[in-house]
Amino acid sequence: MAYDDRDILEVLREELAFLEGGGYRGSGRPWERKSIFQDSATCLNYGYPYRAHPCNECQLLDFVTPEHKNEWIPCHFISLNEVGEIIELLEQDDNEEKMEHALKGWLQSSINVIEEERSQLAMVACP
Repeated sequence: MAYDDRDILEVLREELAFLEGGGYRGSGRPWERKSIFQDSATCLNYGYPYRAHPCNECQLLDFVTPEHKNEWIPCHFISLNEVGEIIELLEQDDNEEKMEHALKGWLQSSINVIEEERSQLAMVACP
């Protein structure tokens, strides 16, 4: 099975830029309910009327706990903060502002962690 070969850092940055540019509210038809990640160009299946790629090909799966990797939409089970809020439950609350705030925080934090890890690796590789 093929694996998503995009740079995860770039995927997360694109998602953050998407949110900061109006996000899910500014895309498509405003009266239609949007699904985090699935309705973003960062999704491997974005724009497909059917699932062309199984979710286990997506790098976001690396952020999903083992017990949720087989969910229908596993990226909706990423823990977004210290209190364990997940997209699945936040979408059910139907509070778009709270959802986007939690997602932005998670994206920024994840980007910072990856950048720091890569910086550390670069320092080790180039003494």
